[in-house]
Amino acid sequence: MQFRNFGSLDWKASALGFGCMRFPALDGQRNSPNIDRPEAVRMLRHAIDNGVNYLDTGYPYHEGQSEILVGEALQGGYREKVKLATKLPTWLVKSPADFGRLLDEQLKKLQTSHIDFYLFHALDERRWRDVVLRHDLLAQAALALADGRIGHLGFSFHGDFAAFDQIVNGSDLWSFCQIQYNYMDTETQAGTRGLKLAAAKGLAVVVMEPLLGGRLADPPKDILEVIDHFPVRRSPAEWALQWLWDQPEVSLVLSGMSTMSQVNENLRFAGTSRIHSFGPADQEFIAQVCQKYSARTVIPCTRCGYCMPCPVGLNIPANFEFFNYAHAFDDLASARFRYKAFLTEAERSGACINCGICEELCPQHIAIPEWMPKVSALMD
Repeated sequence: MQFRNFGSLDWKASALGFGCMRFPALDGQRNSPNIDRPEAVRMLRHAIDNGVNYLDTGYPYHEGQSEILVGEALQGGYREKVKLATKLPTWLVKSPADFGRLLDEQLKKLQTSHIDFYLFHALDERRWRDVVLRHDLLAQAALALADGRIGHLGFSFHGDFAAFDQIVNGSDLWSFCQIQYNYMDTETQAGTRGLKLAAAKGLAVVVMEPLLGGRLADPPKDILEVIDHFPVRRSPAEWALQWLWDQPEVSLVLSGMSTMSQVNENLRFAGTSRIHSFGPADQEFIAQVCQKYSARTVIPCTRCGYCMPCPVGLNIPANFEFFNYAHAFDDLASARFRYKAFLTEAERSGACINCGICEELCPQHIAIPEWMPKVSALMD
């Protein structure tokens, strides 16, 4: 296992972290509460025995069962071998008192006296404003830091760069953050700019969705052919992971693993990871793969935001992003999941009133009102 600086903290993180939201399930369903508990415990302990020292779980994972399973797996001396991360379910917070109530519930489920790394879950501009600031959660977190229930405070993020900038600079309590980042997400959400901003402020940056929910590990046939013909032999998954580990600003890469073979494969990849290991040919190859994916894009939206704000609250770029995702990765199911998870009903394509204001503002001259019914037909 290779180890990396974790922001400005005096602690080295394993290059690979275990994301605890895709445990093997007895019914084969994603995020199922019916976890194959003996196998999940075996996988976690095997990863820890081979150097993984960071586990990331969350209140809603596996419908509330992930934290319980992790707590069970860390008995017998394993708790002392790892740093444990979990997240405050911000969508359940209705008052300042909910912070302590939920945290105490999580401590009990995890069978621990403290959580090393505690995150506000899935922040964007709206949750930052309407939950964190409105309910003074930073003050609540400061109390938990002072009494030792949490060791370090951070946040996970699913918004745009402007919101990320606002949140990163919105508190001196942050030690780390967690962003969706991979070679296809360099300009979406926090993106490369967010990665570098956080690192420059001394924050550790934990990367989630390094394989875009597995899509970069199982590319369409035309892209797989490009990968197979490159002189350096790496699997699609290894290319994506090593591209991340090449960057010094990346503190740790999370992988949600569902089988022991995936654990062993990722352990092998992490063992060969190095900063600045990619040469010009490797970078050019990744750019070529990105271009192949981009060529599968249907709507030429650049997410510039000139079409926003929509007078009825539609999130135009996000609607196009999820529609394009379905086509680029041949994965309608994941696109629909993201569409419904990250957009409110008012932000979805069906809310379009065909006013045409956005089309007049679009630098790409996209016929936005004509596309919205097509997005609805596919995604709703």
